[in-house]
Amino acid sequence: VKLRSALSKINKQLFIMIQRKQYQLLISRLQEPRKCIQVIQGPRQVGKSTMVKQVLKDISIPWLHFSTDNVPTSGNVFISDCWQIARTKMQTEHLSELLLVIDEVQRLSRWSDAVKKEWDEDTFNDVNIKVVLLGSSRVMLERGLADSLMGRFETIRMGNWTLQEMQDAFGMTLEQYIYYGGYPGAYAYINDVDRWREYVRGAIIDATINNDVLMDTPVSKPALLRQTFELSAAYSGQQLSLTKMLGQLQDAGNTTTLANYLNLLNQSGMVCGLQKFAMNQVRRRASIPKYQVYNNALMSYYNDETFEQALSLPKVWGRLYESAIGTYILNEAYLHNIHVYYWRDGDDEVDFVLMRNGKVVAIEVKSNGEMDTKGLHRFADEFHPYQSIIVGPKGISAEVFLKLDLRELFQ
Repeated sequence: VKLRSALSKINKQLFIMIQRKQYQLLISRLQEPRKCIQVIQGPRQVGKSTMVKQVLKDISIPWLHFSTDNVPTSGNVFISDCWQIARTKMQTEHLSELLLVIDEVQRLSRWSDAVKKEWDEDTFNDVNIKVVLLGSSRVMLERGLADSLMGRFETIRMGNWTLQEMQDAFGMTLEQYIYYGGYPGAYAYINDVDRWREYVRGAIIDATINNDVLMDTPVSKPALLRQTFELSAAYSGQQLSLTKMLGQLQDAGNTTTLANYLNLLNQSGMVCGLQKFAMNQVRRRASIPKYQVYNNALMSYYNDETFEQALSLPKVWGRLYESAIGTYILNEAYLHNIHVYYWRDGDDEVDFVLMRNGKVVAIEVKSNGEMDTKGLHRFADEFHPYQSIIVGPKGISAEVFLKLDLRELFQ
């Protein structure tokens, strides 16, 4: 127990020490003349607040940091109060510039209107207050940005931790990453399956669904939303029509409702339903979705096998392996505006189809070393992709692929 506690403390310190690549991007933007509000976006437990604290520690600009955690959601006057404190500090200390940071800003109703008012007032009066906003709910945050702040902000996106980051911070193995995913806070519990599952459920699943999705989004059937997430996470890497999904859910609903809930879960960085690749946009939207989690911890949570059991079962491990590749693709796509699909025609399929700037890359995942490339060949004949890639023992190894900058595939 003492050893486990000591290791947990060490892991926490390593987590704090690791600088994600967005750290340098935020530093560089804050060193520029005041231009736009900087908005830090990303799902829960990926280190947004930690990254900002690292920046505050290292920059020379005076700063103020506020959090909405204990503020009533109706208290949008809180934002005006924060701004007034910042202006007073600038005046009394004769500062030429100041950085104002507000964490979890999306919790406040009409927050974007209040931010717009204060930002525009500073712009008119030449007050040099630079602003950083953080939020966990992509649904609520993006709605506010679109409503009031168009042209006034830049986003810095943060995805789930990569294999490289988990290895640098904790020495995580490829196999551990495939099963446990990339939540740094969960790593301390991987040797205690009950505590690990409790962390994933409480800190990730419940917090995201209850606090991010349901807080400010009209959802007529909250129980159905949760069931939709549970089933789609368990089916990560597999195709399942919305009609068949309805047959496995207890609550009544329709396919339109499920599609809307999947969209909310995708915007929250939990799970998405990939569309089938087709040149015709209508055919894409009408396709059977292929489910894919953003972090493999969410898939493992809803499967019965332990880490050791999953490793010993080729079929189970193959699904986890493909899903892990998918999580990396989704997170890179989120960061770099890459469109992700799958393709299938009869028995022939391609696991992932990526599109960026008009170029197409086809990716097939082979965890067991097989080299059946019939699907890739048929896809190449029909769509002429820029590249066709196999990820697996007889292609690009998973460890190498999970450390690639996927933008390089299009160059």
